[in-house]
Amino acid sequence: MTDRVLVPYDGSEPATAALEFALDAHSDADITVLYVIPIPELDLKRLDGPDLTLPVSEQAREYASGVLEEAAEHAAAADQTVDTAIATGRPERRIVERAGEGYDYLVIGAHGRPLASRVLLGSVAEPVVRRAPVPVTVVR
Repeated sequence: MTDRVLVPYDGSEPATAALEFALDAHSDADITVLYVIPIPELDLKRLDGPDLTLPVSEQAREYASGVLEEAAEHAAAADQTVDTAIATGRPERRIVERAGEGYDYLVIGAHGRPLASRVLLGSVAEPVVRRAPVPVTVVR
């Protein structure tokens, strides 16, 4: 039985498909929808750390909250509720870190680009699949 599921969510079609899959396939689980506010690579080389809270503009936090509100509305339409969380940093790192915090499963969307999608899952999904400490379902 899957008790806790993590779903990275950015409001894109693949992320929405992943959320809908998680809501359907894991309807009895506690689902957390995670939005990662991306921080540029150059800043992260100097500032990234496991317990570091990076400065993020209020506008970025408001946008993240709006995206997560949309995810909660999707869940409500399916007569379910989700927890939401915001992180900052490199999305692939933060998703893997969060997955290791007591989650049983991770569901992530892959951007389906013609031709390239046959070889690559996506710039975030591929490293998450390789490094995740829990089983992962990739939804297109």
